[in-house]
Amino acid sequence: MKKRILSLFCALVLLAGALPSASALQGEAARAADTLATLGLIDTAVSGDYGLNESASRAQAAVLLVALAGVRQEAENDNWISGFTDVPAWARAEITYAAHRGWASGAALTEFKPDSTVTANAWFTFLLRMLGYSDKSGDFAVSGAAVFAQQIGLAARGYSGGLTRGQLYQSAADALTFSYKDGSATVIGRLVERTPSIRAAANALGLMETALTARQVSDRLSAAVFRVDLYEKQKYVDRGTPTSTASGFFISDSGLAVTNYHSIDGGVYATATLSTGETFPVERVLYYDPEIDIAVVKVSQATTDGKTTSAFKYLEMAGTGDVRPGDKVYSLGNPLGGGLAVSEGVVSATEREVPGYAWPCVMNTADISKGSSGGVLMNVYGQAIAVTTGAFAQGNSMYLGVPVDPVMEADLTGKGWTLAEVAKIEQAKIEKARAESDE
Repeated sequence: MKKRILSLFCALVLLAGALPSASALQGEAARAADTLATLGLIDTAVSGDYGLNESASRAQAAVLLVALAGVRQEAENDNWISGFTDVPAWARAEITYAAHRGWASGAALTEFKPDSTVTANAWFTFLLRMLGYSDKSGDFAVSGAAVFAQQIGLAARGYSGGLTRGQLYQSAADALTFSYKDGSATVIGRLVERTPSIRAAANALGLMETALTARQVSDRLSAAVFRVDLYEKQKYVDRGTPTSTASGFFISDSGLAVTNYHSIDGGVYATATLSTGETFPVERVLYYDPEIDIAVVKVSQATTDGKTTSAFKYLEMAGTGDVRPGDKVYSLGNPLGGGLAVSEGVVSATEREVPGYAWPCVMNTADISKGSSGGVLMNVYGQAIAVTTGAFAQGNSMYLGVPVDPVMEADLTGKGWTLAEVAKIEQAKIEKARAESDE
């Protein structure tokens, strides 16, 4: 049964639009370099010059990688012989150690090519391996390492080709708050464990802070949110013309995702387009409730072009039990179908009864617009508390989110249904209700 959605629809200017490109402002690169220098991970700039616009070499990447891992001393004490004959003395320990651990690969059996420009794929291959991901086990492909890094939220933006030092430093600084694959620690957390003397610096830089700013939400969590394209008939699928667009967000690395029910209502096919630009089909609907206006879908781990991924960036769910009026919240979605955007606000009411919704909504001031339906409303810790769904048309900044609490309690282990099967089931309910009302 199609739900009549409360109209919100004005074109709104949100706090952030598309993610910045890899050629970010010089100031971004300088701030990243200052962060790494403060932590002792790179040398302090001489006369304020880090050589940000110069090409980053493979040797520099290996040295930074070992520093990020907090294993400089181990590298100095490693007596393993790499077999590389072209490694400079200043980087020999780090390159050898990285190769010994399987993090860095040579360009040939006896050549590392330390002076060659490090490519985005090579750097993120090194970094992903250090974090516990394995290209040999199929976690990612070396040729797509940079895209995979962005897809799982390791890279805050897209990188390609050869890297400058500034880009190398930015990606390394972004990686500080990323977790190792096994979840044992973040990069900065592990660094502090191994080098307690940098704890004060890490705290001063805000790297140990669990509450996020809007910018940090955009950088770290946008990868978990996607655009939903819905097709109500096969002919629209064949034409590649969606009937409507909405939003959704992942709640597991295997592709479980949450959206509004009305975002998939009546569809026979749907896709999820990520911040990387990759598009994945929606395979099944595992849970839905038209009266609450919420649904959980399974997104394929193979793109519409046949490429596969081992993991998606996802959000933890906290629910609304601890949410109070006045709490700061962020929304992430796809307003007006124009790309992912972040917005900031506060909770106005935690259990606002709204006509047409069987579950009390979270009312808040984080701006959303048409196309934001199915996006995430999160707390300052980046945890999902509700699904952005609509607004009071006659009010100001009275936006609504459906709590994710029912999803947290739902059984998501079943086979589920295809979109077409859901549409058929709900249409049958409508026809049955009509027949009963005519009796």
